[in-house]
Amino acid sequence: MHLLYCDESNLEEREDDFFVYGGFVVNAEAAQALSEAVEHIRVEAGVDPEFVLKFNPSPPNLSHQQFNQLKQRIIEAAIEHGGLFFSSLILHNIASSPDEARRNAINTICYHFDCYLHRPDSHGLVLVDRFDDKQIDAHLREKFSIGITGLPYTKRMRLSRVIGFHYSAIGQSHFGSVIDIVLGSFRFAVNAFTRADEDRISSARTLLRMLAPLFYSERSDGYISELSLFFSPKVIKSNKFRNQYEELKAFFESNGIFPEQQITNMRMY
Repeated sequence: MHLLYCDESNLEEREDDFFVYGGFVVNAEAAQALSEAVEHIRVEAGVDPEFVLKFNPSPPNLSHQQFNQLKQRIIEAAIEHGGLFFSSLILHNIASSPDEARRNAINTICYHFDCYLHRPDSHGLVLVDRFDDKQIDAHLREKFSIGITGLPYTKRMRLSRVIGFHYSAIGQSHFGSVIDIVLGSFRFAVNAFTRADEDRISSARTLLRMLAPLFYSERSDGYISELSLFFSPKVIKSNKFRNQYEELKAFFESNGIFPEQQITNMRMY
C-alpha cells in the first residue's frame, strides 16, 4: 500500500508563473518510521507541538538559518525513507483558470500515481489538501467511480490501483508538512528562475540538487520519468511559451534534474 499526499503552489494567476501541483508518495511500510523521524526533527528543534509546520512561515523560536536546516532535514528524511515526489507544471498564460488548472493537475497526478503503482504491484490512497472549489467533491467522486476522462487515446480510464480519494489538511499528519516543504522548495526554485530573482537563484540551485533524489526514474541514465516530473500540456504550439518551458527544463538540467519529457509543438502520442 502507498499513500499520495497532494498539494498546490502558485495558485495565484500571474503572467509567466507556473502553477505547480505536487504529490508526495510514501510506502505504507515506511510511513510510521518517516512520521517518527519528522516528529523527532520537530522535537529536537524545539518546535511547539501545535505549530503547523510548512515551508513558510518559520516557527517563532528558530532563526532563518535554523529553519532552513530543519526543512533540509525533513527532505533528507523523506529521501531516506524511500519517498517520491510527483509534480505537474503549467504556465498560467496557458491555463484557462487556476481552478481548472488545479482540477486538471489532480487528474494528472492521480493518473501518474496509478501508473506508478503497477511497478511495485501495489495499491494506494490519494489524500488531497482541502481547498475551496465547488466542483471538487464531484471531481473526486468521479476519480473513484469513473477514473480519468478525456484522454487522447480513450474516453475514460478507471484508476484500478487507487482504492480511495480523500481530503487531508496540514497538521493532521506529518506527511502534510513533508509535501508542503518539498513542494514549497520546488516552487521557490521555479519562481527564482522564472522571475529572474538573482538574490534567490543560488538558493534555488541548492534546493533543486537537494530535491533531485525524490524524483522517480526508470532509466539507468537517471532521466526522470514523466510520472514524476510533467510539463503540461504535452503539445505547446506557441513559440514564446514553448521557449519558457524549454528554459525551465534547461535550468532543471543544470542543477541535476533531468526530465525525460520532451518539450514539443508536435503530438508524440
